[in-house]
Amino acid sequence: MDGAFLDWALESFSGYVAADELYEGPYCVLSAVDNRRYKRILYAVLDHDPTHDDITAFLGRLKTALAERALTLQGITTDGSALYPEPIRTVFGAVAHQICTFHVLKELTQGVLRAVAKERARLTKSKPKLKRGRPSSKEKAARRLARKSKQIQEKISDLFQHRFLFVKRRLKPSERKQFLHITRGLPQLRKLREIMEHIYALFDRRCRTQTALDKLQKLRQWVNRFQWIGDTLKKVFSPTLEKALTLLDDKLLPATSNAVERGNRRHRKMQKSVYRVRSQVCLEGRIALDMLRESRAEGRDQTTHALHQARRGYT
Repeated sequence: MDGAFLDWALESFSGYVAADELYEGPYCVLSAVDNRRYKRILYAVLDHDPTHDDITAFLGRLKTALAERALTLQGITTDGSALYPEPIRTVFGAVAHQICTFHVLKELTQGVLRAVAKERARLTKSKPKLKRGRPSSKEKAARRLARKSKQIQEKISDLFQHRFLFVKRRLKPSERKQFLHITRGLPQLRKLREIMEHIYALFDRRCRTQTALDKLQKLRQWVNRFQWIGDTLKKVFSPTLEKALTLLDDKLLPATSNAVERGNRRHRKMQKSVYRVRSQVCLEGRIALDMLRESRAEGRDQTTHALHQARRGYT
């Protein structure tokens, strides 16, 4: 990457970077993007899965580019991959490292939904076995079992149809009423909703990181008491959850790495529609062209605006 492009990419550097990897067939694309200006700063295309040495070398290029322009890195955001923590400490030292909260919450919500699915499976096994056909009006016991089986099946259907109520961040009054209805007689499922609300409260920007860590400690003790949950919420005990709370001490540190994901989505879209042949040279050229178009976007907008004004007769 030439110095002119780096000068443009870093002319309004915010101090916060998002780093991520994109797997494209047998290749891997490493990207570093300004996490507040949404400008791609650096990229590298590898013909193998990245290692700590590859990440260290890539971050070293970023550090050199910043040092040449007397810029300081305030924080870096990555996904929950184990590739980044050690190289970040090696290259940048004690810089703030934020784990993308989206990835953490995604795994936690999936754990809650798995717990709900296990409860549906338990209810399915608890359904009484019935004889074939409709029970006779004289067989009161059989009719009672049929009603019970129908009620359990309706409960299973409601739990599946409204499973999003267990993981939605905020429930409307009507949704909370619906949630209480479908979990009637299932207090363990109501506990899952309470756990999810406590998890969302950890990421409230109104508290500091240490306060959130204290809340997390109490939450872990609480979750540990519910043996029936099993491994469905083991992510609560992961150290990456603690790293996902770094943003609370810096109001400007983005919580997610959406900046780099935006460029990856644009790359995938163009890769599908234009460059279907995947090679290392092709990928490097595609990304370089995309970065060049991005750097000239402001000039194109000014030209287009001037042409439109001239077309309408304005001077």
